Amino acid sequence: MKRLDWNALDEAARREALARPAQSRPDELRRGVERIIAAVRDGGDTALRELSAKYDRCVLQAIAVDEAEFAAAEAFLDPALKAAIREAAARIEAFHRAAALQPVAVDTAPGVRVERMLRPIGRVGLYVPAGSAPLPSTALMLGVPARIAGCREVVLCSPARADGRCDEAVLYAARLTGVHRVFKLGGAQAIAAMAYGTASVPKCDKLFGPGNAWVTEAKLQVSSDPDGAAIDMPAGPSEVLVIADADANPVFVAADLLSQAEHGPDSQVILLSPSAALLDRAAAQVERQCAGLPRAAIAMQALAQSRLIAVDSLAQAVEVSNRYAPEHLIVQVAAPRDLLDGIENAGSVFLGQWTPESVGDYCSGSNHVLPTYGYARSYSGVSVASYQKQISVQELSADGLRNIGPCTATLAAAEQLQAHRRAVTLRLEALA
Repeated sequence: MKRLDWNALDEAARREALARPAQSRPDELRRGVERIIAAVRDGGDTALRELSAKYDRCVLQAIAVDEAEFAAAEAFLDPALKAAIREAAARIEAFHRAAALQPVAVDTAPGVRVERMLRPIGRVGLYVPAGSAPLPSTALMLGVPARIAGCREVVLCSPARADGRCDEAVLYAARLTGVHRVFKLGGAQAIAAMAYGTASVPKCDKLFGPGNAWVTEAKLQVSSDPDGAAIDMPAGPSEVLVIADADANPVFVAADLLSQAEHGPDSQVILLSPSAALLDRAAAQVERQCAGLPRAAIAMQALAQSRLIAVDSLAQAVEVSNRYAPEHLIVQVAAPRDLLDGIENAGSVFLGQWTPESVGDYCSGSNHVLPTYGYARSYSGVSVASYQKQISVQELSADGLRNIGPCTATLAAAEQLQAHRRAVTLRLEALA
């Protein structure tokens, strides 16, 4: 990890210090995804089978998971894992129900009632990757809020193994959260199928979930097509920023940095501290702990583009963090809540030495589908609201129109929209 002193850097060097690994959209990737999407739109299920054979190296007899496969998955899983999945789902549901938006009705003037209605998005598509490892936790994070929102139909795609079956834990989690149908599809072809529909896969209104560069590119392409589907948020590699003081445990700090570095070679981790000694000890611990990781080679690639940054104070650390806008922010200081009011840009915050980012990934109850690559400046993580539409309603009595009609007419006239003005003044004249 590169060592830097924030206050010794000029503005250009500071931008470079917080620069993320470049997310390129090379022509080859873009054109490759375009071809896959076109193939699925033209060939439907036949194209999906061909693409699954090519990319996932499996022959699909059926694209949809049937009841026998769900039953076999449940029977196959270790009871302890099933119990952990149920436990995590319960906490995720408890938090997301409590945090869900509520309908609102307000009288903004006598006789003027304005309301907010909540309506679920009709059909949503969830994508659960299964690259180097299956992710049943992502099925929970996407499926639980969709169920709470009340979406009419929830479908899920996850790549099949060479034996033509989906991961058992993913299937168990999907069924537990109330997903209606699961399809054995991965990659850009899964995104295309959910965005445009085939004979087997229904067309969805909005797509959710992380994925590799091909999945990300496919989501971007279908979301820019009026005939495609909306998406949850722009995606990038996983990242964490840790703020630590002199008393922080360097063993814990290093473990938190490595928990993100092992995600992928393009992940990024940053440590900010006013303590030079803490930076030294954390760097030594990162090296020591990384050597024993099964995914050490991946973590080492991520660490090559990561940073140890000395700052003057914890207040300055918060300023730098807000500038970076991390997906995950860990505040490992003596009084972490003292810094909370100053935090403006972060996907999810983890306070204190006993709160590793890992608990948010799995079972604290918050969501782990979060904005990355600086999008935490303007996006939020997945929640129940992500699966809902907010529809405003207004109703005026005659007195209500008398009360606010003149204001409306004046503003409409200022904007030279006479039809708008007359829609009000004609009614006021009728009331007179």
